[in-house]
This record gives sequence, structure tokens and C-alpha cells, in this order.
Amino acid sequence: MKKRSERKIVIVTRETRIDGLRKRFTSVDQLSFYVEKRGGKIADYLDEDRTYKESIGSLEDLLLPWGRVQFLDRVYLPNFVFGPDDIVVAIGQDGLVANTLKYLTGGQPLIGVNPDPDRWDGVLLPFRPGQIPEVIPEVIAGNYSSRAVTMAKARLNDGQEILAVNDFFIGQRTHTSARYFSESGGVREQHSSSGVIVSTGLGSTGWLKSLLHGAATIAAATGGGPATGVAPLALPWDAEQLFFTVREPFPSRQTQSDLVFGTITRQSPLRLRSLMPESGVLFSDGIEADFLEFNSGAEAEITIAPLKGNLVTS
Repeated sequence: MKKRSERKIVIVTRETRIDGLRKRFTSVDQLSFYVEKRGGKIADYLDEDRTYKESIGSLEDLLLPWGRVQFLDRVYLPNFVFGPDDIVVAIGQDGLVANTLKYLTGGQPLIGVNPDPDRWDGVLLPFRPGQIPEVIPEVIAGNYSSRAVTMAKARLNDGQEILAVNDFFIGQRTHTSARYFSESGGVREQHSSSGVIVSTGLGSTGWLKSLLHGAATIAAATGGGPATGVAPLALPWDAEQLFFTVREPFPSRQTQSDLVFGTITRQSPLRLRSLMPESGVLFSDGIEADFLEFNSGAEAEITIAPLKGNLVTS
């Protein structure tokens, strides 16, 4: 079959729940017993797995006429080198799209495909496999609709960098208190807290929203005023600012708790210096395996990444 394009099309996939469990158990009976003992239904796991893999097969068949198709499991994203002309298709859940986007540092177009609309809403998955024949020729021709996605960047004083599409967490790997110096807008404090969350516009309706809603509810319950919604703090995906908030700041003789919420711009970054002898981490997008160590001596500057993600839309 003659290809309509020589472009490389990278399909990014991930394990299903069943795939992960199969590595731990030697038989289907053991796997089934484990799932159902914990209140799950093995039929649901199997149905999810079957639907996902059928969707992947369908997607591959539809893409093969349009270019050189290569599969990539999400675990290999940190070490994979994308070509400048690659077209990337992520099929899975929203988190897979977010995790893929931050590795496309050349602005390659990313197409999010929802393999199971009955199971996943898919805010970042505007397409179904059957729509790909309509989308891919437009992407190849460069005549497609897209949304720019602002990403956050953290850079350590040893030169290491990491990007986030939704949010960063900076703190302790465990549930013990994180100790660090924080500096923003000319204000500097020493903190003891449950960590710092930095959210992008895309992530502002996720982790950040839950933190602010919790704070508003506690304030209302303790006489601090009525609980209010956090909709006004939701940023556009391409916003030129980030939000940061400190979780559970603890004031003491040595630590302060005034610098607990604010914005980050290109001109006004957030700077943190770790006071944690061990287990300090800085991880992105809720994936704890995607982290930098943030122990004593480490300094981080968090700002807006120079490049934006390029998410194809319908």
C-alpha cells in the first residue's frame, strides 16, 4: 500500500488496569479473586481492556495509509526523541494527553483520541477513532484547528528541568512536613507545610480548585465568611500566568504563613530553596515517578515554559 505521506505518526498508549495486574498474578483466577475481594468487578476490568485494545487496533488501521506508524508506551516518553515533523496521537485518558504534551518540545501537533466515550468524558480527547480519517489529512496539510496550552517549567540550580501541563507538586514524598524557603514578588518566607501546588490554566480547574474550595469551606464553617466558588480563578489554557498555593502552612517561631497564594508570570517567578535532608521531590501532573529530587541545597525557579503545547481540536 502506497503511503499518502512520509510523516511519522506516533501513537502513544498506556497499560490498562488488567495489564498491570497481569504482571503480578500467574492466573486469571488469582487476578479475579484479588479484584473482587476488594470490591471490584473483573468483568469491568476485562471490558475496559477489550474496548481499549480494539480502539487501538482500529486507530492503527485508519492511520497506516497516512504515514509511518510507530507505537510508544507512556513509560518510554521521558527517553523518546520526537522528530520535528512527527504527528502524535494519544489514545487513552486525559492524563495521557497531558503527560505526552510536555515532551513535545518542538510544538508537534497532538491529537487526543477517546477510546471509550461511555467510560471517560475526555476533556482533552475531542476525537474518536472513526474520526481520524477526517482529521489526519488536515494535520498533515497544516490546516487544522488547535489550542495553545501554557506549560509550567521548573529549573533546579544544578541545571535539571521539568515541565508540567497541569500542575507541579513540591514537597515531601511522604506525608511529613515539607521545609523550604519561598520567595515571590520580593517577599521571602520560611515554610513548614504539606507542600506547594503550582497550577497552569489547564490545571486550574483540577487540584487547585479542590484546594481553594476546601479552604473556602473551612473558612465558612469557622466564621470566616460564606463559602464561595472558585470559578473566577479558572484560567484559559493559554494564559500567561500560573497560580501557586501552599497546602496547610504552619506558623511557628521559625516559619511564616503569609506567602501562601499568588501568581507566577514570566517576569515574576516563584523561587523555592529546600531545607529537607531527604525525600524532597518536585513532580509534575500527578505522576510521582516523573520527578526531580528536591533536598537540602536544591533551589528551584518555577515560571512559564517558553513553548506552548499544540493540541489539535475539532
